Amino acid sequence: MLKARRQGQKNKKLLDGAVKREKRLQKQALAGPVVKKEKVKKEKVVKEKVKIEKVKKVKLTKEELGKQDAKKAKAEAGKKGAA
Repeated sequence: MLKARRQGQKNKKLLDGAVKREKRLQKQALAGPVVKKEKVKKEKVVKEKVKIEKVKKVKLTKEELGKQDAKKAKAEAGKKGAA
């Protein structure tokens, strides 16, 4: 009896699958032929390297050099006094 039950279940499963397959095929037939969309290729964007010009160092004038030296001297004097 158990074998007959399992066989019945197997047959029912196969029939259900076949019915589903038929329904799917009918829907596809009603829909008509499949129209494929054309693929549109995107243009590759090429990044251009921006040429960076190096800035030439400008030599400081004697006046500016004197100001820098004065600042350094003040800073050193302040450190010596704190120590």
